[in-house]
Amino acid sequence: MTRVEFYVLPDAEPAGRLRAACQLAAKGWQHGLRVFVRCEDPAQCEHLDELLWRFRAERFIPHERYLEDPQAPVVLGCDEPPAQPQGLLVNLAPTLSAHLEQFSRVIEIVNQEPERLALSRENFRRYRRHGYDPKRVEL
Repeated sequence: MTRVEFYVLPDAEPAGRLRAACQLAAKGWQHGLRVFVRCEDPAQCEHLDELLWRFRAERFIPHERYLEDPQAPVVLGCDEPPAQPQGLLVNLAPTLSAHLEQFSRVIEIVNQEPERLALSRENFRRYRRHGYDPKRVEL
């Protein structure tokens, strides 16, 4: 069954969620996982694409947007299905992915922004209703 974790950041800074997504994408790729970062919208995909280009000067994170190369090691998309199953989904979108069963692991990134906390709590309950056992990880 898919492993679901909520990584909880200590602050309300929106940019922290994107930095955490970059770190998780890099770590997943370094461990040989296919990574799909599910963004809220195309604008967030574009912003994350730019961040990944300059995230680590000493190490390139091979990534592409879904429409450009869905087979890339790190893929940025919105609601598209993964081209390769059993990878890592980093979910930045406010809802659950319709393709959860195609991932071996799902990470939701939560910050302390009140609206984000409310959405995350609802997603936590949704995962439970769908039979998953989500875990909370404090960062």
